[in-house]
Amino acid sequence: MMSRRRRRAASDVDEYQGTPGTLSRKQVQDAIRRRTSLQNADIRGLDLSGLNFDGMDLSLAKLAETNLSSCSFRNANLSGASMWCANLQDAVLDGALLDNADLDLANLDGVTVKGARLKKTILPFAKLPMDTVRTAIKTGARLRMEPGELES
Repeated sequence: MMSRRRRRAASDVDEYQGTPGTLSRKQVQDAIRRRTSLQNADIRGLDLSGLNFDGMDLSLAKLAETNLSSCSFRNANLSGASMWCANLQDAVLDGALLDNADLDLANLDGVTVKGARLKKTILPFAKLPMDTVRTAIKTGARLRMEPGELES
């Protein structure tokens, strides 16, 4: 009788939110297809290159060290998301909400951010000056990261 209760309780849990462990690429693709929120999802370290997250809720999602190159996040909610050390090369973040997001050490080369909102966003300022980001938000120009100094 106990096992039946546990099975029922487990089946009531949202497949994408609050579950322990990292989601797979297939689970992420399924969530995109179903337009299911990925709020608070753990998606660290996956290769999600080329996926379309337009309009999706990825607030507070854990995307650290994830390959997000050539992904589209138009008008997506990425507030509070952790994209530390993620590869966002050539991604589209136009109109995205990036308040309180962590993009430190992320590769933002070739990214567009036209109309995006970046309040209290952590950016890799050593390689990407804030003036460059402000201009890109207004004009839609692609971001180009400056080469960093070599560490000894």
